[in-house]
Amino acid sequence: MITLRNYQDKKVGVFGLAKAGTATVTSLLAGGADIFVWDDKEDSRKTFLKQFVEGKTKLADPKSWPWKDLDVLVISPGVPLTHPEPHYTVKLAKEAGVRVIGDIELLCEAQPLTPKIGITGTNGKSTTTSLIAHILKTAGRKIEVGGNLGTPALALAPQGNDGCYVLELSSYQLDLLSTSHFNTAILLNVTPDHIDRHGSMEGYVAAKAHIFERQNKNDVALVSIDDDYSRSVYSGLKQTSKARLVGVSVTHDLKQGIFVDKEGVLHDKLNPEQPAVINLHDIANLTGRHNWQNAAFAYGACRLHGLSPRDIEKGLKSFPGLRHRLQMVATIQSVRFINDSKATNADATSHALAPFGCIYWIVGGKPKEGGILPLTAFFPNVMHAFLIGEAENAFAATLEGRIPYTRCGTLARAFEAAAQKAFAERKPGAVVLLSPACASFDQWKSFEERGDAFCAMAEKLLDKVITGKH
Repeated sequence: MITLRNYQDKKVGVFGLAKAGTATVTSLLAGGADIFVWDDKEDSRKTFLKQFVEGKTKLADPKSWPWKDLDVLVISPGVPLTHPEPHYTVKLAKEAGVRVIGDIELLCEAQPLTPKIGITGTNGKSTTTSLIAHILKTAGRKIEVGGNLGTPALALAPQGNDGCYVLELSSYQLDLLSTSHFNTAILLNVTPDHIDRHGSMEGYVAAKAHIFERQNKNDVALVSIDDDYSRSVYSGLKQTSKARLVGVSVTHDLKQGIFVDKEGVLHDKLNPEQPAVINLHDIANLTGRHNWQNAAFAYGACRLHGLSPRDIEKGLKSFPGLRHRLQMVATIQSVRFINDSKATNADATSHALAPFGCIYWIVGGKPKEGGILPLTAFFPNVMHAFLIGEAENAFAATLEGRIPYTRCGTLARAFEAAAQKAFAERKPGAVVLLSPACASFDQWKSFEERGDAFCAMAEKLLDKVITGKH
């Protein structure tokens, strides 16, 4: 846990009492701050009261907070900062001249000497963050990993200047930075997402680009040049950034930087006089071009933190993969069951549809802008689609006349129908794939809960087959 001693005896407002908010309150209390807290959800307030006692923590409606006396307002990333309109606490803070920040800023303030690797992008953040952390740990480095991935920033352990923080950063978190910077900043890719929270695609790109702000000549910026939006950020940084700028590609051979060729060989040209190559093609948990991109960025971050190419290769080969991202759950009667619940938009799902040629596809949930129309090129890989959630009607309209589909409503019904059809048709290479291309919030609390449910269904089915009850 990080102790926020720099807020001793200061008055701080904290809005949002989920994991990040609770960790923030704990760190502020340990540092001796006077804290005013609130969450609009009654269940969150009740849970908070079970964990904290009144005293320096005051649970009160923000309209009653002493705004003129507050030093800062800390909001959870899910609280709207600007769009579709500023949250009422943000408006109150602005009127009182109170700074609005998030927990990442507090971590950076409390641990200024600790190197920080920040990773953002529309897709691949969690895999790349986990991969960097795994490689560094395998090489014996002292690190803490968290942020948008798993552990809240302020629940991480202090590191001093001999450790390192590896932080996954969402556009929401980046919007809340105002003074901090990252020693190594990574932009993996940008595709349309979260437009409602940033007002426009330009606003979303600008939020992602915050990760490079305030970098100095000792810092590094690793940027994809493979999509138009990231390439525009790269071009802008060439004109304005003081940091060392490194291009990363899985579609272009580069004279300098890091790239992966069409055969899956990673080429390190950070120093043209000392090139290195790593064959990614046969690494089981890094299949597909999207994972080659993740590996290229992980290689760059770790190489620039002093690891040798061979140390990095060792870490790449031993990486166990990430839950809910192309996670192989079971093989039942020659049918593979794959959990890709983390694919919450079409671009992420494209990486799941591309490697397979006989897919029984479970798709749907709370739809994102653009739906699944961008996936048309991959429809020939799909034998049958099983539609679930709020997106069912819209996705049925997209698929009509293109591929067969069944309206299932729920994941449980879709799983049963997909498994039965795959078993009955007995096609070589058959895959039952949960890759929803949608958020989970219509029927589930999170993509993790949705993915865990799919895994439980597959494991139960496997048990029935083994015991002869199926």
